[in-house]
Amino acid sequence: MEDTAPAPRLRGHALIADYVSRLDTSPGVYRMLNERQEVLYVGKARNLKARVTNYTRLNGHSARIDRMIRETTSMMFLTTRTETEALLLEQNLIKQLKPRYNVLLRDDKSFPYIVIDKSSLFPEIRKHRGARSVKGAYFGPFASASAVNRTLNHLERVFQLRNCSDTMFAGRTRPCLQYQIKRCSAPCVGKISEADYRRTVDDAERFLEGKTTAIQKELAEEMQQASDAMEFERAAALRDRIQALTTVQQSQGINPRGVSEADVIAVHMDGGQACVQVFFIRAHQSWGNHDFYPKTGSGAEEPEIIEAFLGQFYDGKEPPRLILLSHRIEDADLMEEALSAKAGHRVEIAVPQRGEKAELVDNALRNARESLGRRMSESAATAKLLQGVAAAFDLPGPPRRIEVYDNAHIQGTNAVGGMICAGPDGFMKSQYRKWNIRGDDLTPGDDFGMMKEVLTRRFARLQKEDPARQTDAWPDLLLIDGGAGQVSAVHQIMTDMGVTDIPMVGIAKGIDRDQGKEEFHRIGHRPFALPRQDPVLYYIQRLRDEAHRWANGAHRAKRAKAQLQNPLDEIPGIGATRKRALLSHFGSAKAVRGASVTDLTEVPGISQATAETIWNYFNEKG
Repeated sequence: MEDTAPAPRLRGHALIADYVSRLDTSPGVYRMLNERQEVLYVGKARNLKARVTNYTRLNGHSARIDRMIRETTSMMFLTTRTETEALLLEQNLIKQLKPRYNVLLRDDKSFPYIVIDKSSLFPEIRKHRGARSVKGAYFGPFASASAVNRTLNHLERVFQLRNCSDTMFAGRTRPCLQYQIKRCSAPCVGKISEADYRRTVDDAERFLEGKTTAIQKELAEEMQQASDAMEFERAAALRDRIQALTTVQQSQGINPRGVSEADVIAVHMDGGQACVQVFFIRAHQSWGNHDFYPKTGSGAEEPEIIEAFLGQFYDGKEPPRLILLSHRIEDADLMEEALSAKAGHRVEIAVPQRGEKAELVDNALRNARESLGRRMSESAATAKLLQGVAAAFDLPGPPRRIEVYDNAHIQGTNAVGGMICAGPDGFMKSQYRKWNIRGDDLTPGDDFGMMKEVLTRRFARLQKEDPARQTDAWPDLLLIDGGAGQVSAVHQIMTDMGVTDIPMVGIAKGIDRDQGKEEFHRIGHRPFALPRQDPVLYYIQRLRDEAHRWANGAHRAKRAKAQLQNPLDEIPGIGATRKRALLSHFGSAKAVRGASVTDLTEVPGISQATAETIWNYFNEKG
């Protein structure tokens, strides 16, 4: 049931009172809109009539709620069958509509996992993001890529599992460097049996499940048996694994004995800003922490911030069995029910007052307080720098979104374009973008043509998705790596697209290409330089260097991927087993390319039809 017809000429308290007269006691979701039909706030209710009645009071509201009521000129209501449905619908609408007075999670990032890929005889261990598309065991989430890499580094030292791709694994004829430095047991060339490798895989899984004591005990027993049998080399290898495992345990940091699986979430507020700190506890180990800075809805308090954070944070993420909070939330029972349904198991939400769990929350709260203090200090410094940027380039005000563009290639090959963003909160890494340059008519090394393709694709999409410029996705300033020619070309590109009101500045290296002597180019203005010690100059250099880093990293990744590609991967019907057999028989993909159909049929597993498919593939390519 949806009602969108407000009483005319009414607004604020009177308007809301008019709606209350027509509401029932059903659970549901309500939206408050202003005179431009912009959604100001989305809320849920166990009882719509009772909840909305609260807004009809003339006093007793916070300044934030009072402003919201005064701006309200219409409301929308949607009833649901259950209170839990109302909670889920509220969070979906908040994420979709981003109302001004709701708490919004701005950095809704995905977190990495460790996966032991069991799709082959010798499972591979690696970092994983995204959908669980491969068969295997998943462990996580980890707070950051560095936390995953650190754990993988420990696992390689202790268990020596392979981390190479199936293509590389199938093509090995001798051990790689990982084997030489005792980070891999080299199953690719038979240095370890399948049974022994499977046993180390099981040990690695038990370690990631927190069963480290049992693993150490078994390794110690094996070492003693090897020593008694005078197998001193094997005993020394087991001793090294035990020592590595001990080092891992000592470096884990927080290792709660009484909490096997939990997310610890704490919020600290200061000056209207909030920091939410999340610690991931899995297998009695801390797998890192991450801080978030949600938009506080113009003055929300800690319980509302945490409740909104939970609903948005776990949208698309699997919640753990226990969530420890620093503040009580209003509808903890509804949140538990919703998260339990999502996870497929019971999820408990608790606010501990004593013991080890309370110490975990206190630690998260301390980190939130320190993180927010650092961020506020950095924000003040950044605000001053943005004012300097506005003064240097004659902008109407400090830019809220700066986009910096750069290209990367080697003589036109593997070309990519990159864009980084910065604003009052520093680098906006969730907004970074990269493009594979795909213009077939480009001359190798044509930087102007590459920049045209990148900007055309970027702003054509912006014009399609937000033609009225109602979001903050449009930049206030473009920084281009280049001089007058590059700026002139970019200006022409933007003019052709009808985008003529965004200031752009070219950054040229200047005399002797010396850092510190940069010249800045703008359409219709003479080139100029900033004083060598000017903080604004350093800030712009950091922006340019970050764009270089981003574009060059994307280029290197693309080039590395191209170098690792094996032509056998593209042949229909050739999987990992047949590819391994072909490479083992012929020694290289090049030799497979030159083989006849008769030669190909001599390879185990290659039938006459498959051999003809392989020969036809290379013959057509030739």
